[in-house]
Amino acid sequence: MNAHTGHLPRGRRIELWWQDEARIGQKNGLVRQWARRGTRPRQPADQRYENAWLFGAICPALGKAAGLVLPFTGTASMQLHIEEISRCVARGAHAVVLLDRAGWHTTPKLRLPRNVSLIFLPSRAPELNPVENIWQFLRANWLSNTLFSGIEHIINAACSAWNNLVALPHTIRSIGLRQWAHIGQRK
Repeated sequence: MNAHTGHLPRGRRIELWWQDEARIGQKNGLVRQWARRGTRPRQPADQRYENAWLFGAICPALGKAAGLVLPFTGTASMQLHIEEISRCVARGAHAVVLLDRAGWHTTPKLRLPRNVSLIFLPSRAPELNPVENIWQFLRANWLSNTLFSGIEHIINAACSAWNNLVALPHTIRSIGLRQWAHIGQRK
């Protein structure tokens, strides 16, 4: 951590953020649902392939989140998301964002705001990133068992699910906190 924040003035508050992106689309997952014993409930399934990308980041210690839903992914969308995270960081604080090594995360074309630093997680270790659990929560509660009529419907549903999550800071804390990840954070 010091290698990434050593250049900051002493005493600067650090916010630890976790970032990831998820594909939300018509090829949607199914989740369990309650049904009367002996019956088999019908669940919708779609064979079309339209999708959008939900770029999400959480700061579990503070119960904050920053997200964007976009119809594309790549360096440009990652740049937009980094800027969104920067806007959500408390005034005078510095965000350390932990994320995977997707090509658009590691490209030198990204321009980082002054209040954001990136730390890359080890390759092929999604279990280290609590945002993976956020995706499971969103799908289980608001996105699964749904037929989306098109890209507009997908984007609206993803935005609605993300906004529902943002309104639940205790849930962000509960899902996102890791005992080993509390460096320099205070409420």
